[in-house]
Amino acid sequence: MFGAIAHAYDLNNRLHSFGLDQWWRRRTVREVARRLGRTDLRGARVLDVACGTGDLSEAFAEAGAVVTGVDYTPRMLDLARHKAQRRAWRRGTCAPSFLHGDATDLDQPKRAYDAVTIAFGLRNVGDVAAAMGEFRRVLRPGGVLAVLEFDRPAFGPARWFHRVYTERIMPWTASWIARDRSGAYHYLPRSVDTFVGGEGIAAEAVRAGLHDPRVIRMTMGTCALVTARRASV
Repeated sequence: MFGAIAHAYDLNNRLHSFGLDQWWRRRTVREVARRLGRTDLRGARVLDVACGTGDLSEAFAEAGAVVTGVDYTPRMLDLARHKAQRRAWRRGTCAPSFLHGDATDLDQPKRAYDAVTIAFGLRNVGDVAAAMGEFRRVLRPGGVLAVLEFDRPAFGPARWFHRVYTERIMPWTASWIARDRSGAYHYLPRSVDTFVGGEGIAAEAVRAGLHDPRVIRMTMGTCALVTARRASV
């Protein structure tokens, strides 16, 4: 399904988020640096899971991190590699590397990363608890998990508009732009409605053994950024 929409994935993200998806990712980069207690991310090792076409991976790489992006969909990874190769990287930064992988069974070694991130992908993982366990395993002591995910606004009028837009408008316009017949853009809003939301993600992180979860709601609650830390010892 994701392979079928990969060619138009970035365009649909920009159009249907009104460009806010990139701002949400930049906020994620800043928040990870803050929770690591760093003024910058130069040399930090970041694992970006469900990286898709690599937007968040590139945002971390642009901040100086050494980034590995992992995704389950080969077509997404092909596009991520192509985009990264075409970019002119600033001195002191390098392109992310991209690997095929499963969030619930990562090939990466334990305690290898300063940060693990996943943007708009956790709700598509079959076993969230297994994925959270893997995220904790590959984080170094004191490392940070950051989960960026869609959520549902709490304010009544905003919630009504959000529902109309995501359930009645976006699926049709996004499917038309992507020339998609897989039903991906009808599935995606349903996956948000049936997922646990920001507080639920924080609870899953705690159950996996992570600490000090924090939930930041953005754009009237349309999006939630959840961070948590692995204990220092």
